[in-house]
Amino acid sequence: MKPAFLILLSVTAYAAPCTTATTACTEWVALGGGAARSLVYRTHPLTAKDDKITRALIMIHGAGRDADNYFRTAVAAAFLAGALEDTIVIAPRFASNNGGCRDTLAPNEVSWSCAGDSWRSGGVASSDDKLTSYDFADEILRKLAHKEVFPNLKAVVVAGHSAGGQYVTRYEMANQVHDTLGVTITYVVSNPSSYAYLDATRPSADDAAGAFRPFRDSRNCTTYDRWPYGLQNRTGYTAKLTDDQLKKQLASRPVTYLLGEIDILPLGGFDGSCPAMAQGPTRLARGQAFGKYVNEKYAAKHTVTVVPLCGHNARCMFTAEVALPILFPKQ
Repeated sequence: MKPAFLILLSVTAYAAPCTTATTACTEWVALGGGAARSLVYRTHPLTAKDDKITRALIMIHGAGRDADNYFRTAVAAAFLAGALEDTIVIAPRFASNNGGCRDTLAPNEVSWSCAGDSWRSGGVASSDDKLTSYDFADEILRKLAHKEVFPNLKAVVVAGHSAGGQYVTRYEMANQVHDTLGVTITYVVSNPSSYAYLDATRPSADDAAGAFRPFRDSRNCTTYDRWPYGLQNRTGYTAKLTDDQLKKQLASRPVTYLLGEIDILPLGGFDGSCPAMAQGPTRLARGQAFGKYVNEKYAAKHTVTVVPLCGHNARCMFTAEVALPILFPKQ
């Protein structure tokens, strides 16, 4: 019989998950094949072999670009789900020091455009017009798919709230890595202010059945069908794709719209523009309508899940009991 100390030495040692939103839990992701880079918070390194990891959660922050807070929320959710040990949690930071944003950037850190909907809809970086914000997520997914690093990874969830929800809903329909990585990817879209409609119809406010009809006020609201609210005049990552590609990809990929039951007030950066209001009067109504729209008109099999008693609050949404099995699916 082996001595006890030899038995202990033969057991693989796993590093404990890094769970504090400090520099100790951050890592740089190189982009574009050069010196450009962006920061992520993560519970485990992206480059050290870890065969204990079976799933990943990528959490996209909101308009405040507070990746540290979203990392804390995602880690809290993983703890509640009992998933911290076998899940890598990643929270990328879309830092910006232009367009009204004043983030402090490290050397070679990409500055993502803070203006309008650019970073949340695949727009080009303000510091490098060869990079788009969706290239960042693509690179994270490619790293996760490296079998020599994560040989037992089976599922990735890409989730985002508010502006992050806008990022995820449009990234889901546009990204070109979904079917190439050999791992299941699902998307969780939480409380965005708007969606990208696939045609010129919108929910009819005066129809009790919730029918979708050609938008009636197109003369006064001329931008209602322009990207990122519709498919016209696309820029950045999505400009290279056809309408048919986007329609097919959106319908075929697994999505859950995670909506707050009381996210019905125009708070927290609510988009009250005419193209957004054409999609519904509240974030809750817009999410319910869009889920119905893609399922009925484009034969998608997306799921709409309403989180009881949550408003426009990421911590409430992602740590709710109903959200945990969606964010951390069983293997």
